Amino acid sequence: MREPVLVFDIETVPDIAGARRIHGFAGLDDDAAAQALAARRLAEKGTDFQPLHLHRVVAISCCLRHGQEFRVWSLGEPDEPEERLVQRFFDGIEKYRPTLVSWNGGGFDLPVLHYRALVHGVSSPRYWDTGQIDRESKWDNYLGRYQFRHTDLMDVLALYQPRAYAPLHEVAMLLGLPGKLGMDGSKVAGAFREGRIAEIRAYCETDVLNTYLVYLRFQRLRGALGVDEYGQEVLRVRNFLGASAAPHWAEFLAAWNAAGARP
Repeated sequence: MREPVLVFDIETVPDIAGARRIHGFAGLDDDAAAQALAARRLAEKGTDFQPLHLHRVVAISCCLRHGQEFRVWSLGEPDEPEERLVQRFFDGIEKYRPTLVSWNGGGFDLPVLHYRALVHGVSSPRYWDTGQIDRESKWDNYLGRYQFRHTDLMDVLALYQPRAYAPLHEVAMLLGLPGKLGMDGSKVAGAFREGRIAEIRAYCETDVLNTYLVYLRFQRLRGALGVDEYGQEVLRVRNFLGASAAPHWAEFLAAWNAAGARP
């Protein structure tokens, strides 16, 4: 691939500290405040899923394809503060100016990261540049919905029509990929309260790798990868999995083999 590609995904929990500033919850401990926040949202909207400005990032996982490099990892250490995780993500954009790839990143991940960067005073001039720093960024930037500098696969494949959106898990399975393993987003808050951050990070990494493999198919679809190039990139992923001793990658490879990926 000629340019760096960075696939990303985040996992979040409700921002209880932020909710206290907005809603009060005087006299309530964190658990009680979380229950009150969920009940308030449920009464207002019929769901306990919080608005995007009340999410706190607990994991950011990335897949980087650059030159001969291919790796999948979670930013920072498991106990690293949120502001450091968010800064690391935007530092990567400053360093590589990659093509960003996501599944629903425009509808969830990036808006959440915007709010958290705002809260923590994170700076990322190249991410926000629409021509003020680099004239070419006017036509090739991360903020334009119909540009590919940030490729939100869910949005693009649905032709930007919400009624055509599909879940990553189901699209991955259609392609003979493992789909989600270990947990789903609804279980992250509970796992975080129980201190199972390693499981959350592993789950986030498998989502990122599913997204990358779908992206390879998309690149083949649009003619950016030929058949041979596509096969080489898939083999690179398989070699990465085979060389890893991490249990979640062994599970991913076994599920992939069992699913029988389509050519």
